[in-house]
Amino acid sequence: MEKTVWVVGTMDTKGEEFAYITDHLESSGVPTSVVNTGILGEPQLIPDISADEVAQAGGSSLKALQAEGDRGNSVAVMAQGAATLVAEKHAAGEIVGIISLGGSAGTTIGTAAMRALPVGVPKIMVSTLASGDTSPYVQSKDICMMYSVVDIAGINRLSRQILANAAEAMIGMVTAYTPEASDDKPLIAATMFGVTTPCVTKAREILEAAGYEVLVFHATGTGGRAMEDLVKDGFLAGVLDVTTTELADELVGGILSAGPERLEAAGQAGLPQVIAPGALDMVNFGPPDTVPEKFSKRHFYQHNPTVTLMRTTAEETAELGKIMAQKLNEANGPTTVLIPTQGVSAIDKTGQPFDSPEARDTWRENLKAHINDNVTVIEMDAHINDDKFAIKLAKTLLASLK
Repeated sequence: MEKTVWVVGTMDTKGEEFAYITDHLESSGVPTSVVNTGILGEPQLIPDISADEVAQAGGSSLKALQAEGDRGNSVAVMAQGAATLVAEKHAAGEIVGIISLGGSAGTTIGTAAMRALPVGVPKIMVSTLASGDTSPYVQSKDICMMYSVVDIAGINRLSRQILANAAEAMIGMVTAYTPEASDDKPLIAATMFGVTTPCVTKAREILEAAGYEVLVFHATGTGGRAMEDLVKDGFLAGVLDVTTTELADELVGGILSAGPERLEAAGQAGLPQVIAPGALDMVNFGPPDTVPEKFSKRHFYQHNPTVTLMRTTAEETAELGKIMAQKLNEANGPTTVLIPTQGVSAIDKTGQPFDSPEARDTWRENLKAHINDNVTVIEMDAHINDDKFAIKLAKTLLASLK
C-alpha cells in the first residue's frame, strides 16, 4: 500500500480549498489520500475515503447523522471516526502526514485525527482559530497550527498564499531527510518545575552518564500529558516522575492539571518508575486577580507577576497521598516512591514560605496507609533538592531498569 499524506476535511463545503492543497502536494510528488468528513452534501472533491466510512468508524452512519440534524453530535462522530481510521491506517504503515483546514468544526475534526498519530508524524492544521487558545486542539501532540487570517471561503489572493505555504510546509516535512543517529540511547522521561530543578538536573546527569537520554517535561499539565502519551506510544524505557504537582491542581482546581489519569500510564505499560512528591505543596493559578474567590483566605506566594501559587492544606495533601497510592497500586512494573521528609519544593523547607511539616506528614502517612506491598517506599531525611536525594532517585531507577 502506498504511503500518503492524508488530506482530511469537509469536502462538501470546502472542496475548492482542499483541491488546491491536494494539487499542490501531488504536483510536488507527494501522494495524497482525500478523506471527506462533511455530511451536508455531495463532495466537491471526490474522496478516497467517504463521509459514510468516517461516520461508521465513529459509530454511526452518514444517513443517520443527516436524519438527526444534530451538528454537535455530527462533529463528535466524525472526529471520532477520523481519529479511528487514522490510527488504523498509520499502524498499517499507510500514513506519512496529515493536513487539514477549517473553522471550529473542521478544526475539531482535523486535530482529533492528528492527535491519533504519534509524535513526529507531520501534522498541519490551517484554522481560523489558530490565533487564540489552541490548547484544546493541540493538547500534547506536535500539531502545527497555522492561522488562516481570512475565513476558509474560496481561493483569493491571500488564502492562495497561505494554503500554498501550508502545503509547502507539509512537503518539506515529509520529504526532509532526518539522518538516524548512530548513538541513540534508551529514553528516560523526567518531570520538573522551577522549584525542583536542582533535583532533576542532578538526577539527569547521573542517568545520562549511565548511558540514557533524558527527556525533561515541564509539569504544566500539558507536560505531564505529553510525557504519558510518549509512554503509551512506546518511546520510553523508564520514568523519573519527580514533580507530581499536576495531581494537586487536578484535586484542588488549579490551572495546571494534567487530567484525572495522570500517574497511570507508566504503571499500565509496566515501565520502571520512580516517583517523588515534587511540588505537591502548591496549586497553580495565573495573576492574583484570576484566583477564584473561594480561595481568598488561603496562603499564597507570588512566584512572578503571572503565576500565583497557593499552599496545599494538610487535608488536601492527605487526599493526595491516598490518590497516589491507589494509582501506583495498579502498576505492572517496578515502582518506587521516594519521600523527602524535609520538603518537596524550593519553597517548602525551613524558613521558606510554604514550609509545612504537617502537610508533608499527612501526605506521607496516607500514602503509606494505602500503598500495596508491590510498591517500594523509601523515606529519606533530606530535602527534595538535596544532592543525596537526587542521587538516590537516579540510582533507584537505574537498578529498576536493570
